[in-house]
Amino acid sequence: MLMTLRHIIQEVSSAEDFSEALNIMVKRIADALATQACSIFLLDRHHGEYVLAATQGLNAKAVGKVRIPINKGLIGLVGEREEPINIDDAKEHPRFLYVPEVQEEAYRAFLGTPVIYHRQVLGVLIVQQQEPRRYDESEEAFLVTLATQLAAIIAHAEATGALVTLLESAKEKRHELVYSGVPGAPGIGMGCGVVVYVPFDLDAVPDHQPDDVDAEITLLKSAFTTVREELRLLGERLYPSLPAEERALFDVYQRILESAELSNEITDNIRLGNWAPGALREVIQAHVRRLESLENEYMRERATDIRDLGLRLLVCLQKNDRATPKYAERTILIGESLTPADLAEVPEGCLAGVISATGSGNSHVAILARAMKVPTVMGVGETPFHELQDKEIIVDGYYGQIYLSPSPSLRAEFQRLMQEEQKLDAELDEIRDLPAETKDKHRIGLLVNTGLGADISISLATGAEGVGLYRTEIPFLMRDRFPSGEEQRIIYRQLLASFAPRPVIIRTLDVGGDKPLPYFPIVEDNPFLGWRGIRITLDHPEIFLSQARAMLRASEEFNNMRIMLPMITDVSEVDEALRLLKKAYLEVCDEGYNIVMPQIGVMIEVPAAVYQARALAKRVDFLSVGSNDLTQYILAVDRNNPRVANLYDALHPAVLRALIQVVENGHQEGKHVSICGEMAGDPVAVMLLLAIGFDSLSMNASSVGRVRWVIRHMTKKKAAKLLHEVLSMESSVMIRCHMELALERAGLGHLIRAGR
Repeated sequence: MLMTLRHIIQEVSSAEDFSEALNIMVKRIADALATQACSIFLLDRHHGEYVLAATQGLNAKAVGKVRIPINKGLIGLVGEREEPINIDDAKEHPRFLYVPEVQEEAYRAFLGTPVIYHRQVLGVLIVQQQEPRRYDESEEAFLVTLATQLAAIIAHAEATGALVTLLESAKEKRHELVYSGVPGAPGIGMGCGVVVYVPFDLDAVPDHQPDDVDAEITLLKSAFTTVREELRLLGERLYPSLPAEERALFDVYQRILESAELSNEITDNIRLGNWAPGALREVIQAHVRRLESLENEYMRERATDIRDLGLRLLVCLQKNDRATPKYAERTILIGESLTPADLAEVPEGCLAGVISATGSGNSHVAILARAMKVPTVMGVGETPFHELQDKEIIVDGYYGQIYLSPSPSLRAEFQRLMQEEQKLDAELDEIRDLPAETKDKHRIGLLVNTGLGADISISLATGAEGVGLYRTEIPFLMRDRFPSGEEQRIIYRQLLASFAPRPVIIRTLDVGGDKPLPYFPIVEDNPFLGWRGIRITLDHPEIFLSQARAMLRASEEFNNMRIMLPMITDVSEVDEALRLLKKAYLEVCDEGYNIVMPQIGVMIEVPAAVYQARALAKRVDFLSVGSNDLTQYILAVDRNNPRVANLYDALHPAVLRALIQVVENGHQEGKHVSICGEMAGDPVAVMLLLAIGFDSLSMNASSVGRVRWVIRHMTKKKAAKLLHEVLSMESSVMIRCHMELALERAGLGHLIRAGR
């Protein structure tokens, strides 16, 4: 092997160019290992894909054309794990991705190793064989050794520009651009891009075809006139107190605005087919780039002045209500940092997908999108959003991919997948009214998480047995002031009436962290470890008591309400909250309301609560694990940060052991223990939650049917066996792969995609 290795390296080193070197390597590796296929996939970081760069054994015509998204297939898995993967039958693996163009139908055995240079994955090197078998240790070591040599070759090609040239030539062969983000809400959305940008952010303004060119030019002239007058008045007011050089700055601004040059440039761009804000952005950015490239420091600093003028003009343009987006019949909503209000403003029935530059799959916008059943991709910050306006877009919310201007064949493939989704939904609808009961007759409650009035009908349609989490902060977030006690009572009463006699768990106000109230600002360096949840409401008992009284008044006649306390870290917080709740109860009773004191529970969301679960259970009626925050705090991973989103996985061994401890402690005190959050709605995780012993699961309405399907096709005995197996594993990747394979073998593989 050493002699063979030396010959391969010598031959590759003498290759005329980078492409030839790759072709030599795949041919010689295939010969050396007597295997039928060898291929090199290079990572195109800009598009988040592995590009087939060379192959011996697969379809040669697919070179440069086939692109595998970084989180798909076995290629993606090798890159994710950054270690070799050796499989005797690739087609049986849950991550196997069938790509017709490569013509690999005959191959079963698979060995892949990452190509890594200075801790950075550059690509994946694979070998394949028709007969099912595992490559032996010497073959694996040989491939790993060659991968290290290949890494140096790719790094050199990157430094000389040869890698960029190869990837650019491959890009010309593709029909559509693909951008990668983080899965936000499952599903496939197809429609027209509509960009929502932050007001008064020049860089975020999209291009847009004007409906009336003359009207745009008139608005631009009006903006120039307004800014000139504003600066004149500002200058007159400030001149007496300004030094001469600062007064000169105002004079420069006025000269720029009064000269026809800037106005004419923007007008020309409007006539070329861009609306006034987009034309303004183009011209200002061009001037800023030119000034910043100059060597003269004084002139470079003038770029700030031009940018400031551009922003002043934009403010005037946007004060006209013309900045309101024009929604398409099938709108793909796109924004730098979307809010729940942005989603709510899209006309009913028109929202087909959501793309956000910031956030992760566990951001509250993503959670809301899942509740609305809108396919969503988060954390795509590198995407040039202004280029997506009015473009045809496919949103793959399962894998976090965005396809811009898709080819007919790709469009047809996604339409087929959408039809499969509809067929699965029809099958799930048939079991909607059946209990979530395993084959060996173990029953578990299925409830929904909600926070919007519009969710009620959707939740009821799923056959949910109640509400496991009502987020009271959403009505607070959608107002410009604290809602009155009566406004809250009406909201809660509508909810309780809709679900009666089924139980409804209402969580007390949980703001702070990633849910700041606009009229109750909280500025902290680390809001997730700061003033949030129960900490705020106990410090402001007037807020807590007002909400508690509204809840209690709303429960009259129905008596199906339960109250839950968020972000508990100490038993003293529970004791104080119980005191306030009893006070509110007595006050409401004195008002003449005939109500029953509701059950009180706490959320287990931080490690401190895990270790005090039994002490907490002694004080309250039930425990509910908040899987999103608990995972975040145990793993020290900000779930809204796309940079570390790959580290956030509720199937981490530490999280599973924490869940086991909570359930055991709660049951020792005879208390009901539930879990809410994204983990509860993940078909891959459900079997483990069943084995751990949770009494009920609470999830987004869109997940209820799939979770019910999994439970009805599983036995608790089998679930217990799987839990025992994964508790011996040391990483979430191993556990998730093991559970996906278990679903596949149980005939439930079609739910794996649905659960992503």
